[in-house]
Amino acid sequence: MRHLEQEINSLRQDIIEMWRMTISQVYNAGEAILSFDKDLAMQVSMRERKIDAFELKIDSECENIIALHQPVAIDLRLVLAVLKINSNLERIADFAYGISRILLANPSLILDAELITDSKLNSMIQQVNKMLAQGLEAFETEKPQIAAAIFSEDYQVDEINANVSRKIAEYIKKNPERAYECLQLMGVFRKLERIGDHCSNIAEEIFFFTDAKILKHTDKKL
Repeated sequence: MRHLEQEINSLRQDIIEMWRMTISQVYNAGEAILSFDKDLAMQVSMRERKIDAFELKIDSECENIIALHQPVAIDLRLVLAVLKINSNLERIADFAYGISRILLANPSLILDAELITDSKLNSMIQQVNKMLAQGLEAFETEKPQIAAAIFSEDYQVDEINANVSRKIAEYIKKNPERAYECLQLMGVFRKLERIGDHCSNIAEEIFFFTDAKILKHTDKKL
């Protein structure tokens, strides 16, 4: 096996590992905020540095492959896609960390079950988890049609986020003493919405890698 192929394979395995760590962070952060599990939130917080270190490792691998081997065609597209996917995964992990910090910074935080249901928090968490898993499957199998579903799912995430302000405002009118908790919940929704955006960015990179298609700044509905 030629040296470039070995390094490409190693890079693929590393970005897959980064992906799985990020999936775990997002899942655990979601579970923590839904169940007010501070121990689980602490696990997310403690793994943040590992994610950051792994991002730097993958960046270095990409730079070395480009500098030493000057890859072309699909090899070059893979390296460039991995660079951007790696950055998006790190940002997703940052938002998961941010969700965990909301719980850790407010140890007495308890969200009303009715509010969680009405705001569709659980649905939004499930959706971003699904999008992340679909992205990984699309990358591993090199099937962009799997990644294509992420675009429409991101619109669903955006729709939930767009409606949540009204839902929370209505709840605050009825329960003004819980306004602070509601503001914390808004922070969770904003972070989940940004995770959805980054999943959509990753889907674009999968299309670039597999089909040499540039979807950035295009209408994904088309």
